[in-house]
Amino acid sequence: MDDVAAAAVGGKVCDAATAAALVGDGRSVASTGVIGWITPDAVLRAIGERFERLGSPRDLTFFFPCATGDAMDIGGMDGVAREGLMRRIVAGSYINPRHPRTGTRPALTELIRDDRIEAYSWPIGAAMHWLREVARRSPGYLTRIGLGTFADPRHGGGRLTGRAKDDLVEVVELRGEELLLYPTWPLDVGIIRASSSDAQGNLSFEDLPLTSAALALALAVKASGGTVIAQVSRIVPRGSRPAREVQVPGALVDRVVVAAGELIGTEVRNDPGYLRPVPHPVERLPRLRPGPGKVIARRVAREIRPGETTILGFGAASSAILAMAEDGAFHDGRLGDYTFTTEHGSFGGVVMGGWQFSANYSPEALVDGTYQFDFIDGGGCALAALSFAQLDAAGNVNVSRFAGTSPGGGGFVDIAHNARRIVLGGTLTTKGLDVSCDGGRLDILREGEIQKLVPEVDHITYAVRAGLERGQRAIVVTERAVFEMTAEGLVLTEVAPGVDVRRDVLGQIGFPVRTAAGITTMPSELFRP
Repeated sequence: MDDVAAAAVGGKVCDAATAAALVGDGRSVASTGVIGWITPDAVLRAIGERFERLGSPRDLTFFFPCATGDAMDIGGMDGVAREGLMRRIVAGSYINPRHPRTGTRPALTELIRDDRIEAYSWPIGAAMHWLREVARRSPGYLTRIGLGTFADPRHGGGRLTGRAKDDLVEVVELRGEELLLYPTWPLDVGIIRASSSDAQGNLSFEDLPLTSAALALALAVKASGGTVIAQVSRIVPRGSRPAREVQVPGALVDRVVVAAGELIGTEVRNDPGYLRPVPHPVERLPRLRPGPGKVIARRVAREIRPGETTILGFGAASSAILAMAEDGAFHDGRLGDYTFTTEHGSFGGVVMGGWQFSANYSPEALVDGTYQFDFIDGGGCALAALSFAQLDAAGNVNVSRFAGTSPGGGGFVDIAHNARRIVLGGTLTTKGLDVSCDGGRLDILREGEIQKLVPEVDHITYAVRAGLERGQRAIVVTERAVFEMTAEGLVLTEVAPGVDVRRDVLGQIGFPVRTAAGITTMPSELFRP
C-alpha cells in the first residue's frame, strides 16, 4: 500500500469537497494566506461551491490574519465571499483593486461596501499574536498596538460596516496604563497551506517562501477542539524528510487535501529564487518607469542605511530597492551590508513589489510570521519605509479606509508603532496627476483632483504624534516636496526644482504647514530618467 492509499485508509487524505463538508453552519473558520502566497485556494473555493449548491454552510465567522488571495487569479477570501455563507469576517487586511482583465472589484469588497456582512479589521500583528492566546486558552491578547487608531473602540473598534455592532476590542487599564484587549473566542476549523504531507499529516513548506501563521493557527484550532485542514501539493513517504523540515506535526492536522499544480503566489508557479540566495539578484530586477513613483522611491532610498534592518511596506515605498539598484547603491549585483525585510518573515534579498510583495527574492532567512511580529514589536527594525493614502493636520496617517475602499491596516500599525524612524512615501495629490521628470526638474502637467494631506483623515491607521512623543523621527516624501513631522505640526524642508512652493505645494495641502528656515532643493538626480 502506498502512502496516499495508507493516508486515505487512515482518514486524513480527502478531496476539497469532502473537506468543505466538514464545515458546519455557524462555525468559526480561520485561514492562512498572504495575498497570493500560501493561500489554500482549493479548499476555500470548495466551501463557496458547496454553499452555492446546497445553501450550506451558512452564517460562518471567518478569521484571516492577512488579506488572502489577490485581484488576479487566486481567489482566496473571494472564494467564500457569499452573503449567507459569510456572516462575519475579521481580517488584518483586504484586497480591493479591480481585476486587471475584467475590471471587477473583489466580491468581498462589494459585500463590505454594501454593508451585507459584519466586517472588522485588526492590525496583522495583533491578529497573529491573538492566535497564540487562543492556543493557550487565555482571555485575550493584551497590547499597546492599536491604541489611538481605528482598532481602538473609541475610534471604531475595527468596524468596517454598519452591521458590525459587537465590540471585539476593549480598552483596559493595567497598572495605570491604558491597553487594548483583543478577547479570544474558539476557532472551529483551520485551513492552512503547505508544500507536502505524509500519511500522518506532518507538513513541510519546502517550496513555499512563507509560512505565515500556519503553526499558530493549527495550535489555536486544536486548543478549541476544532478541525485542521491542510492543502498540499503532494503526499510524500512517511519519514522521507528530516524532522527539522516538518514545521506542523501531524498531531495538529485532521485532513489533507492534495491540490497539485496550484500557484504558490501571484503569477508564480515555481521559482527557487524565492527560497534561497541566488547569484547577483540585483541584476534580475526590473527598472522603474520614469514618473512620480520613481522620484519618491529614489528619495526614500536616501534614508536607508547599510548595517540597519529596513522594513518596507506595501505600495510606493517598496520600490526603493529598485531605485537603489538602478542608481548603483549595490555593488557586483549584491546587496552588501543592506538588510531588507517585510512583516511576513523574509530576511535579506530583495523585497518585491506589486502582487509579489511579502516574499523576498533571494532571501537569506525565512522566519515564521508570528515570530516576525515579535521582532517588529520588539523594535528590531530601525527604519520603516511605508506608504500613505492620507495625512492630516494632527499627524494621523490613513491607509486603512479611503476613497470608498477598506483595505484595513495590514502590518502598518505594528511596524509604524515600533520603528525608530519612519518614512512615509506617496504623491501629494492623486486621481489624474500627471508630471514630467526630465532635465533634473519636476513639471506638473496636470494636478491631481484629490488632495492627500487633508484637515482630518477618514480613518486613523497610525497617530504619528504619539510616536514622536516616544522619540520617533518621521518624514513625508512626495514627488515634489519633503516634510518633517514635528510635535507642532508638519514642516516643509525640501522642494523639487521647477516647483512653485505656494501654488504646487502649500496650495495643495488642506491645512497650514510651516516652512523650515533652511529649506533646500531636492537633488536634481532624483528627476533624471
